[in-house]
Amino acid sequence: MIKNMVTHMGGNSEDAKDIFQEGLMIILEKIDSREFALTCKFKTFLYCICENLWKSVLIKRQSTVNYLQRQIDTEEDTDFSEQVDDDLSREIFMKSFKKLDKSGRKILKLYWKGYSPQEIAEKLNYSYGYVRKKKSESQAELIEKVKSHPDYRKMMESDEMAKRVIY
Repeated sequence: MIKNMVTHMGGNSEDAKDIFQEGLMIILEKIDSREFALTCKFKTFLYCICENLWKSVLIKRQSTVNYLQRQIDTEEDTDFSEQVDDDLSREIFMKSFKKLDKSGRKILKLYWKGYSPQEIAEKLNYSYGYVRKKKSESQAELIEKVKSHPDYRKMMESDEMAKRVIY
């Protein structure tokens, strides 16, 4: 059911396995909370969670494609302020990335190079489950580190101020 949904929405069987496992992990976390009460069929609940996860993956993929396209389109006409912003963003990312633990950095680097979780597990001699969990945890930790970086906050505040001036 999940594989069918993911493949119909542009994914492959590996994507479906990843989404299914992440969906189960979310359900386990919800079950651990005392307030959780299942008000529909388990199958429906799992499907909804997996569908939302897959839609968020598609949004992230599209954002990446849009970002890369903007990079190509503006490569020739970047001005000084954009270059400074790009350099600062890259610096914030690298500082945050270097704060992750070694195994998390290794896993993310390989994942970004296009290796599947199974290939990463074999390459680093980790279990498949560990790689999937560590990748997810490391991504979340990296996002938090970037968002909490003082320079990132300043950039976001200046962007908000610029939007107010424009509108």
